[in-house]
Amino acid sequence: MNLLANLDHFYSECKRNQWLRYFAVFCRVALALGFIPSGIVKVMGERFTALPSNHPLGHYFDALHLTGFYYTFIGVSQLTVAVLLLIPRTALLGAILYFPIIFNICVLAYATRFEGTRITTLMVLANLYLLCWDYARLKYVLPFASSGAAGATPDQTVSRKFPWVFFGGVVAVVAAVIVINAFMYDIRPGNSQLECTNGCRNNARPEACQRFCNCIYNEGKTLADCLEEYEKKKE
Repeated sequence: MNLLANLDHFYSECKRNQWLRYFAVFCRVALALGFIPSGIVKVMGERFTALPSNHPLGHYFDALHLTGFYYTFIGVSQLTVAVLLLIPRTALLGAILYFPIIFNICVLAYATRFEGTRITTLMVLANLYLLCWDYARLKYVLPFASSGAAGATPDQTVSRKFPWVFFGGVVAVVAAVIVINAFMYDIRPGNSQLECTNGCRNNARPEACQRFCNCIYNEGKTLADCLEEYEKKKE
């Protein structure tokens, strides 16, 4: 119980901080803007990206584009969630609905070694921040709850002290996501064949890398098959 009480107190102090409120608004707007363009494209029935059809993620988008009204449904869902995030009264509902969508996109990006793994990871983290921001309303559906009040009440003064530790942590997390993603895979298909082959310059086995790019973009094999062939070439 003491742990929950301390958590409630910490949450209350955070809710009072003006800079953390600004950051919550920033996350809401940024996440909404991330879905609006892609949602409009899907509603209009256009292909989402310019990725080649032989690209691992291009295969997926081609198939998704051919699903008819399901493709439109995804676009409408993204636009709806974006609007909910922009309206203060419905921001929590928007954050709840946003999470499974962006988490699925993030897993998809990692599974296909897409270059967008960094931005999708940051979007997931921003979404988690918004969910934590409304912890007072969410905690009662979690496996634990306390009777103490959480969150700033109208009679509490707003703190304008800049949270250096928090924003320092934000910068550190962003840097960590960028650096970890840079070294997570020794090879990626890139967003085009040219981008893939250009990456071979820094590869330990440029011949194997060139073969991998050819396997993806010219032969149209699956990512798993091309990676298996790449690993054999390395040996």
